[in-house]
Amino acid sequence: MSVRWAKPIAVLTAIAVVASCTLPRTGPNKREIFAGSVQKEGDAFIVAVNDRVTRATAVVPALGFSDSFKNASQLTSDTIRPGDVLGLTVWENVDDGLLAGEATNSTILEEVQVDSAGFIFVPYAGRVRASGNTPNQLRETITTKLEDQTPDPQVQVRRLAGDGATVSLTGAVGGQGVYPIERPTRTLSSMLAKAGGVTITPEIAQVTVIRGSQQGQVWFQDLYDNPKLDISLRGGDRILVEEDTRSYTALGATNSQARVAFETQDLSALEALAQIGGLLSTSSDPTGVFIFRNEPAEIAGQVLGRTDLEGAQRMVYVLNLTEPNGLFVARDFVIRDEDTIYVTEAPYAQWTKAISLVAGGLTPIANVATISDSF
Repeated sequence: MSVRWAKPIAVLTAIAVVASCTLPRTGPNKREIFAGSVQKEGDAFIVAVNDRVTRATAVVPALGFSDSFKNASQLTSDTIRPGDVLGLTVWENVDDGLLAGEATNSTILEEVQVDSAGFIFVPYAGRVRASGNTPNQLRETITTKLEDQTPDPQVQVRRLAGDGATVSLTGAVGGQGVYPIERPTRTLSSMLAKAGGVTITPEIAQVTVIRGSQQGQVWFQDLYDNPKLDISLRGGDRILVEEDTRSYTALGATNSQARVAFETQDLSALEALAQIGGLLSTSSDPTGVFIFRNEPAEIAGQVLGRTDLEGAQRMVYVLNLTEPNGLFVARDFVIRDEDTIYVTEAPYAQWTKAISLVAGGLTPIANVATISDSF
């Protein structure tokens, strides 16, 4: 009997020796992570995630416009501003008028630009203030100035597109450029449509509007979900459309170890794991899914039930997917920008590696006798 069991015992001893050595692995195990907790004189708070923790940490950076943006009234296409371009037509009730030639009784003045002081020049009417007037008011003014020199003049004023009320669009839009604010394009969504819409995935498109020293930012989809965010535009507005830059890092026993961009506005831990291909069935430990994060003091205080914290706190959130509601908790836990998701290896993974080194790649081990017969 002693001879029979000598080889198996020797094999097990060798495996134990190898397992006690530092074998290749993807990172720290659960024991090593917990050793760095504040309770053990480490520098990180380690918290098991439950429903209360998910509610306290479900904070997503809010995007939106200030009241000054949302309360701005729509520009009317009737009000003339400096930089606008006008078109004038003057009819005269004589064969040989002041402006008209011999063969016609009308004169067309195209692209008359309103200068920076708000005036235009009209032959025989002189310098006329246009800014602040409607086309009809300007028509009456020009008519009054001309009727002393030609009988019964008829004047038409048309407001054309000009640089007095334009916005610039850059970034991920169909057509970058400078666009006039016209009757159909007075709001943000209509102006984006005029520019050909967004050229990136709408779910992760962010729209920034810069107005003077102020700026606001919204999700593209929110313009349609919340009409209050579809603000009225002002001349000089700069509109930038860009892709969401948020990301998280995935490490450990997962199908993909990389920096991963957000694919939706809100991302849960379960969705984040799905993005990287899920856990490895042969080596991942579903009880050891960790989220590393620098948490603001106010949120960390709510999670820990403390009021004495100052500054960002190192937090390590632990998900146990094997618990009865583990998947629900992972579905509700919100991942934020710059989070690190780390999945530990299952304990047997190191054991399997040790067996592979001793038994020449025989894994998993069926029984001790199998190994002993190979010697």
